[in-house]
Amino acid sequence: MIRRVILVTALCIIAISASAETKLNGAGATFPYPIYSKWFSEYNKEHSDVQINYQSIGSGGGIRQVSAGTVDFGASDGPMTDEQLGQAKSKIYHIPTVLGAVVPVYNVPGVGSDLKFSGPLLANIFLGKVTNWNDASIAKENPGAKLPNQEIVVVHRSDGSGTTYCFTDYLSKVNSEWQSSVGKSTSVKWPKGLGAKGNEGVAGMVRQMEGSIGYVELIYAEQNKISYGTVKNAAGQYVKASLESTSAAAATAKIPADYRVSITNAPGKDAYPISTFTWLLIPARNNDPNKQKVIVDFLNWMLDKGEPMATQLTYAPLPKEVATRVKATIGQLK
Repeated sequence: MIRRVILVTALCIIAISASAETKLNGAGATFPYPIYSKWFSEYNKEHSDVQINYQSIGSGGGIRQVSAGTVDFGASDGPMTDEQLGQAKSKIYHIPTVLGAVVPVYNVPGVGSDLKFSGPLLANIFLGKVTNWNDASIAKENPGAKLPNQEIVVVHRSDGSGTTYCFTDYLSKVNSEWQSSVGKSTSVKWPKGLGAKGNEGVAGMVRQMEGSIGYVELIYAEQNKISYGTVKNAAGQYVKASLESTSAAAATAKIPADYRVSITNAPGKDAYPISTFTWLLIPARNNDPNKQKVIVDFLNWMLDKGEPMATQLTYAPLPKEVATRVKATIGQLK
């Protein structure tokens, strides 16, 4: 009898513990996945009763799922359009989290890691107008480089992607043909090239394929030890992506109340031109009040404890004035 009582009590404790655990499900951008993965893990260490599951499926997928209400939050490196916001089941807040840089990565035998690219040159490569690594336009920007007589293999994202949004947003600003024929979006009709899924997929394909060029978030280039180039900014300076140059791109930005802002091709001699904020997409209300409370708590934790972790993974933390504004916005979610 006593054993039975003990067993029933133990089962009740287990059941209570299981029911007390809060599980949040999110999906979206691969661009911030490394920092989000770290944040969710560190938050769980402090809040063992909270589990945050995140599917790194691309910004397009994140937007679709949060709009349909099938996840508790989404993530994107490209802000939702007015049309997308209007079609969502509930009001969606854009909560900026960190800043990152998209870099042109390449695998060219005998060429180092400091090739220079202007915006028009990158556009012409991805348009298919520049097709060989020893093309005169590449040589002009890289005097002295030993450029091989090798075909350029373009690699791009095959999934809906905020990284693609950032990259095509930049190309649209610096090349009128790109703007009119391809444009900017999380998913575009590429003039040429091979598709790969996620930043991971593009990085992996470029690493394996000689003569290739693609675009990924900075940390994926560094983690995979892939060469990436410097890019000419609006001030005419060739700038390497870094925490400092990414932050410089945000320094002059006029950030609207809803935080949907583009900082590509930003002014300033130190600004890296293919920089972007990345956002968590948070519904104004969650049907589960406990989940809503946890989301708000996590977002405040992110600002207080998570932001200092960003630099460890080559993301730039939010500027202080932006973080202060975001804190007030989070207060509206209660």
